[in-house]
Amino acid sequence: MSELFSLVGSILEYGPICDHCLGRLFAKRSFGLSNEERGHALRVAHALDANLRFAPYEEGTCFVCSDLFREIDLWACRVADAIADIDHETFVIGTRVPPMMAESEEMLWSDFSLTDPEPLKSEMNREVGKAVGNITNKRGDPKNPEVTVILNIAEEAVEVQIAPVFFYGRYKKLERGIPQTHWDCRACHGAGCDACGGTGKQYPDSVEELIGRPARDLFNAEGMILHGAGREDIDALMIGTGRPFIMEVIAPRKRQVDLPALESAINSSAAGRVEVALSRWSNRREVETLKSHKAHKTYRILVDIEGHTSRDLVEKALEGLNGEVIHQRTPQRVSHRRADLIRKRTVIDIGCLGVEDGRYLIQVVGEAGLYIKELISGDNGRTTPSFSEILGNPARVMTLDVISVEGMPEHGEE
Repeated sequence: MSELFSLVGSILEYGPICDHCLGRLFAKRSFGLSNEERGHALRVAHALDANLRFAPYEEGTCFVCSDLFREIDLWACRVADAIADIDHETFVIGTRVPPMMAESEEMLWSDFSLTDPEPLKSEMNREVGKAVGNITNKRGDPKNPEVTVILNIAEEAVEVQIAPVFFYGRYKKLERGIPQTHWDCRACHGAGCDACGGTGKQYPDSVEELIGRPARDLFNAEGMILHGAGREDIDALMIGTGRPFIMEVIAPRKRQVDLPALESAINSSAAGRVEVALSRWSNRREVETLKSHKAHKTYRILVDIEGHTSRDLVEKALEGLNGEVIHQRTPQRVSHRRADLIRKRTVIDIGCLGVEDGRYLIQVVGEAGLYIKELISGDNGRTTPSFSEILGNPARVMTLDVISVEGMPEHGEE
């Protein structure tokens, strides 16, 4: 035991140190004591062991923390004030320690070869967290905090980070010409210019914005991010069963939002353009599942064919595609934003539904990633086999509707 007291004596000779910082150097060598209690006990025991006059710590002189731990209540009040108007039940505290404080305690660890210390920030996080919980009656939760508060010691300020909220549903896009997500103007890259009328946007609206605007208002949030199970072309409709999506609500100051009321607000605001059916609340993990899931999709397309043909010839050409693996080089229309690759995708099912004004209504069930327009046109030989190639006549898609996106989990499996 005298070896421990000798080490304590050497540390005390190193420079003035408070009970918190002294006890924290030996934090893992005992249980049931706070660092302050542990430090005071070591100071007393060292005096007894060395037959010295006990010298208590003089406040205001700690060379490690500058008596930071005398300000626990002050920091707790700062945190409570900062999060008072944020809807939350759980929180966590983090601390940004000034370099000089970090260097001072690390110097002690190194110079005395200490093996059982606790970092200053860990004690600060714990003690301020307990004090905040007492003030706010909220629960500390380091694994799933709804609010994270960073104590910026150097600037005597707190920084608040609000965890996002996620909700899951399906959307229908009922109007052509709307992209799935916001696009910055190609000319000004979002800054605003004459080409975009000062909006900074390539298109006036998007599915993301039409769903996101009313949701942002209800959650009193900073913004929204739409995560879709794939995306349809701008000129395509998304009808039928709708496309699965998860909306990420950024920094919501309100979390207790009624899901049916949210659905109603979105459908009212976006009436005739976008329609949603919301199923449940979601989470970050399910976003990853949504993005990685390769769902089969069903399309209904209206195809115009040049030259003379017949329904029999059309159906025969479609039979040549049924079940085939299609080799598709990145289409010319998206080559400016996607890697130039050759992708292999399967036509699961394809058939003719009828004829409308001399054009053929065709339904396709395709593997995720199958380019439907190029499956029909051939894209100047970049897609093979194609409908045009087999038929022997140039053909192109006039309208494209996505009818269903299959295979997504509907009950939040994790």
